[in-house]
Amino acid sequence: MLLFKHVASLQVFLSRRRASGQTVGFVPTMGALHEGHLALVRQSRTENNITVASIFVNPTQFNQSDDLQAYPRLPGPDIAALEEAQCDVLFMPAAEEVYPPELNTDLRIDLSGLDEPMEGAFRPGHFAGVAQVVDRLLTIVEPQRLYMGQKDYQQATIIRHLLRETARTTQLRVHPTVREADGLAMSSRNLRLSQDHRSRAPRLYQTLWWAKDALAAGKTVSAIEKEALERLQQPGFQPEYFSVVDGTTLQPVIDPEAHTVIVACLACWAGDVRLIDNVVLRSSMQAASTGQG
Repeated sequence: MLLFKHVASLQVFLSRRRASGQTVGFVPTMGALHEGHLALVRQSRTENNITVASIFVNPTQFNQSDDLQAYPRLPGPDIAALEEAQCDVLFMPAAEEVYPPELNTDLRIDLSGLDEPMEGAFRPGHFAGVAQVVDRLLTIVEPQRLYMGQKDYQQATIIRHLLRETARTTQLRVHPTVREADGLAMSSRNLRLSQDHRSRAPRLYQTLWWAKDALAAGKTVSAIEKEALERLQQPGFQPEYFSVVDGTTLQPVIDPEAHTVIVACLACWAGDVRLIDNVVLRSSMQAASTGQG
């Protein structure tokens, strides 16, 4: 695996590979890698000649400086994990490489309200920072395909919108959420969970699957959201939201029959660690097979 820390040298390397007809897949990360990240690398390897992963803890997407400072940084284990996954290129830039002071890296696009509900309501400005860094990294790497995980459903939806708005030819691939054996979505933040909080954290996934069954049984969305919040309440846990939304617009679902893709998304504090997760409650394929939607 080749390691690059500077934009210029990475771009020279990739431009030569593209000139020879090779395709590039890109997996952007903030490090503290787990199986979810590595699944993206492996998927990229099956679809591209070269797979590039980046590790960059982006300061513009953190609302609180304490959260930025607490974000786990494990360069040694991360490099070893990427090598084992047979990643071809690792890009580990400093902030001044991604946001050079002499370059205007501001991103001005209309996110069409996708950034306002759920995460946007509790982390104002977060998705502006996410969109900014992804746009910048795409400009640097110029991949044919971009790989992201479903765990960050709202983020993936916004990046799909970003690709359309900026007329990029990069294709977005969204990989299903990778979970621990007990259902907890893999996340870099899981490393910060206490033993007690870790043992209770599968309640998030269990609640999402309860919601899927409840919707199929005809329970109203408002009742599902209310009971789900109650189910998430346990010692040391404080839910922020449990929202049942349209899978494309992220707008609240009132009448399930009016939507072909319905997703339940949640955020919950486990002590001082904020966890998010989601499950697709109904997809267009399910709707077609059941005659609903």
